[in-house]
Amino acid sequence: MVLGIDELHKLVKEQNLVTNLSERELTNPEGAGFDLRIGELYEVEGQGFLGVNERETPKMKLVAKYEEGKTTQVLIKPRIYYVLKTIEKVNIPHDISAFPQNPRSTLYRSGVYIFGGPVHPGYQGELSMGIYNFRDEDFRLEMGARVVHIVFFQVQGKGNAYRGQWQGGRVTTDQKETQV
Repeated sequence: MVLGIDELHKLVKEQNLVTNLSERELTNPEGAGFDLRIGELYEVEGQGFLGVNERETPKMKLVAKYEEGKTTQVLIKPRIYYVLKTIEKVNIPHDISAFPQNPRSTLYRSGVYIFGGPVHPGYQGELSMGIYNFRDEDFRLEMGARVVHIVFFQVQGKGNAYRGQWQGGRVTTDQKETQV
């Protein structure tokens, strides 16, 4: 079951479900979830590895970071894969899961797509997602802009808490590491 905005606002107030929400999302959100904003943008450099027991992600070069009161535009270059990190932090209770996979329509209408995955019960921190420009032209993006919509679902029955190494919002590994 998708949680509606009244329930989400209650969870924001009582359990800090999402922190650092924009004023718009606190007072006048659209749909059944929240729009999240881009806080950091990284260019992905080098190779990654995913094995049965180990993994290593590519290096990440910080391109831009949102600063309150400052206007910063970045160019999302064609055929370059970036990773974004949200301004907002989530604190997912053990009976909720979330899916931030719906880019704002201006992005996909412009040929830019965001790739994300589920946010499991028990995860806390900023969210990282991929962003890619499929067109042959640069796309201008302002840091702090709303880029992706997150929807929250009630978990029925017993769920397992997130215990992974991405807890807290890190965007890359420092070296090859053993997976939990």
